[in-house]
Amino acid sequence: MKKFLILLVLCISARTALAAPPDTVMLPHLTLQQAEQLWSQHNRELQLARDQVEATAADKLGAAQRPNPQLSMNTTGIGTGRDHRYLGGSDTVLRLDQTFERGGKRELRMRGADLRHAAAKQDMQDAMRQGRIALQQAYFDLVLAQEKHRIAEDNARLFGQTVEASQLRLKAGDIAPSELSRIQVDALRAQNDVRQAINDEQQAQAALAYLIGAEADARAIHADDAWPGNTVPVATAGNIDNRPDVRSAVLRVQAAESARDLAQSLKTRDVTVGVQVEHNGMDQQSNTVGFGVSVPLMTGYEYQGEIGRSEADLMTARDDLERVRAQALTDINKARADLEAAAERVQRYDGSLLAESQHALDAAEFAYRHGALSVMDLLDARRTFKATQIDAVTARADFAKALVAWRYATGEGEPQ
Repeated sequence: MKKFLILLVLCISARTALAAPPDTVMLPHLTLQQAEQLWSQHNRELQLARDQVEATAADKLGAAQRPNPQLSMNTTGIGTGRDHRYLGGSDTVLRLDQTFERGGKRELRMRGADLRHAAAKQDMQDAMRQGRIALQQAYFDLVLAQEKHRIAEDNARLFGQTVEASQLRLKAGDIAPSELSRIQVDALRAQNDVRQAINDEQQAQAALAYLIGAEADARAIHADDAWPGNTVPVATAGNIDNRPDVRSAVLRVQAAESARDLAQSLKTRDVTVGVQVEHNGMDQQSNTVGFGVSVPLMTGYEYQGEIGRSEADLMTARDDLERVRAQALTDINKARADLEAAAERVQRYDGSLLAESQHALDAAEFAYRHGALSVMDLLDARRTFKATQIDAVTARADFAKALVAWRYATGEGEPQ
């Protein structure tokens, strides 16, 4: 019986694990892929872009509607005269009017709504593009903060060991009290650096948590992915017309052209056709049928304001398209320059700077232990090594973020 209960508990636990929602992610071990999954499900800016797509889809329904018919009924002569005491002695007219649009107004409305809906979809794609840039850069900011925290902890631990060793040397008479005081001062500074690194890490956690909708668990987030390789991708010309922001601007120009054509079509007169049935129940009982046609007379106004506004909106859309294209080219050029500069810095640190700095620190530590180096020289060597470590991880973070910006500026980072 005991074995059966244990087996039952294990089965229930396995079933619960399998039934866990696919977006369940352990935040203390967050990969970049998992962060993107959470972002796509919970990011607020992305949801606003999706809402706008839904709104323009509703606009398409309204644009396709034809004018509704108008039904009216008029009754006169109710209860007038000595012989008409009831409603049957009245004159009643039942009328039905239907407006028929001319000039292709409905088709132009539908075309404009379709184009605005397509532009909203591209806006959503651009929101996804920019959101992924922000997400990945925030992720690597957290990786950088974690690395700085690690370096600060290692430095503080090294100073703690040095203080303990120096206290023993002071008791043995190998060093002066002033040397111990200087080491203790730097040890306290190292503790302050640790506290500042913790604060920076918490700030990076909060920034990433907002993007993935995990604000309540921000301090539990730990980025697990390492830095990307420092290989610079082959330069490409970059077809900016494939970028969603440029495609959206093109569609808005086309929508503005459709809106201009719609405004000009207002000068084409719509026709309203009406039919009526009249029942005369007063002096003579009779029924008559009538027919009528009405058109507007544009004697005072021919929609010059609407047409002028549509022309101005079209010019604005065209100017905005040129602005977006210029901005896209600027993004590509800037991203390329940042990427190449960051790659060169990483190569210098990996190639020689870190190794030379480590070698200099090891030599200083050895010389100090054997009394061939002053404490001030030792502290300077440690500060230099720590600064070089921080500069190296900062360079890697700059390269990672520049690589993200380059890929999405050129369209290479767009999901397939």
